[in-house]
Amino acid sequence: MRPDSLFAAFGVVPNFFFGALLLLYVGISAYIYISLIHQISVRTDPEPFGVDTPTRTFGLPEAILSAALILFLLLNIGASVSHPSIDFSAPTLLGNFLLMVFVVLFIVVFLQIRGFDVASLGGFSKIDFLRTLRTGAILLFFAYPLILSADIITQRLFGGGSSRQNVVEFFSGSRTIEQRIMIIVFAIAVAPIIEEFLFRFFLYNVIKRYFGRVAGVMLSALLFAAAHAHFPSFVPLLVLGSCFAIAYEWSGSILVAMTMHSLFNSLTLTALAFPEIFSP
Repeated sequence: MRPDSLFAAFGVVPNFFFGALLLLYVGISAYIYISLIHQISVRTDPEPFGVDTPTRTFGLPEAILSAALILFLLLNIGASVSHPSIDFSAPTLLGNFLLMVFVVLFIVVFLQIRGFDVASLGGFSKIDFLRTLRTGAILLFFAYPLILSADIITQRLFGGGSSRQNVVEFFSGSRTIEQRIMIIVFAIAVAPIIEEFLFRFFLYNVIKRYFGRVAGVMLSALLFAAAHAHFPSFVPLLVLGSCFAIAYEWSGSILVAMTMHSLFNSLTLTALAFPEIFSP
């Protein structure tokens, strides 16, 4: 039975009912993230979940490396804007993957040479797998109304440009199972690890070290949104990146942000592969 038929049978106006539920959902989501921000701002124990944190923080060498990384990202963003027609073929995706892996490995080796314990800094052992999955799923569930609200506002203000990124369009138009598998692996397993390491673990921590948490959240989210080089989805990605940074700062584990990122991409691809599930 269609939802509108069900509501008609009970004499309920569906638009009012769903509108009230959505409004409540948005309000609860905003309250939860405001509460997380408040908890972070008043936290006296620097380490959530009762785990000791390393006292050493990033210094000038990391700031110089982050500046070089930001310059690299800006050059890529500029190239993407000037040449918006990007080839998402297998060789291109593989090349981008290898480049990003090289950048991540370079940063990891650099930090280890500098004497940092990357595993401790990233909080890889602070939360067990089930708690990480549960925390990431809950925080993403309450991030969705904020992301969708940003998308709706963007569409209303700037017109009907598609908010779907180029790689999403490529997935929708892919004709072979090999292409889809490649994109699924890249979106669910590769991109969340690489992007969260770069934007949240490294850039966010360096920016926070010198300019504070708020600047860290906003600037890392701005770079994250801009790096996708897709104007219609810029504001939703900005909100999404901010939620990832808040989740990371609150939990103390980058794995929570990676989990949220992976689940978000998984749901996006599921909605594209099986649109009938999400159709009214």
